[in-house]
Amino acid sequence: MGYARVSTTDQDPQLQVDALKAAGVDRLFVDHASGAATSRPQFDQMMQMIRRGDTVLVWRLDRLGRSMRHLLELVSDFESRDVGLRSLNEQLDTTTANGRLIFHVMAALAEFERGLLAERTKAGLQAAQRKGRVGGRPKALSPSAARAVIDLRNQGKSVAEIAQTLRVSRATVYRELAV
Repeated sequence: MGYARVSTTDQDPQLQVDALKAAGVDRLFVDHASGAATSRPQFDQMMQMIRRGDTVLVWRLDRLGRSMRHLLELVSDFESRDVGLRSLNEQLDTTTANGRLIFHVMAALAEFERGLLAERTKAGLQAAQRKGRVGGRPKALSPSAARAVIDLRNQGKSVAEIAQTLRVSRATVYRELAV
């Protein structure tokens, strides 16, 4: 089964279609949707139709998955269903031992890259904290205004009255009262 995708309706999938037909696909599915789109009708239909022993053929890997993580999930799903994946441009074929090895090496490198990114992010956050910086949105209420919320509530004022008096939203007042 062949799968082709272009990101917009202005783009022409004909190059992909021709290459997939030349490679001998029996059934072709073509989507006009962003790779990040959660709904790709032709992709979804193909996923329902593939059966054990089938091979999904794509022009390039980026036409199939949104990211390396998404591709890994797809290939894992394909493996569990005994379905192969071939990519014409990357010359990758998971129906062969070499193809599976190459794909898993690519997956390991992607996982390594994600790990490095997480470590760098954590180190950057720790460095910022040591310098006294804190992330996130500033508090809507100063410490004195937060105390005023409690005092006004103890005086019997409604949440709406407190919000109006302090010029904040009712949600802010509720959040402070929940603390």
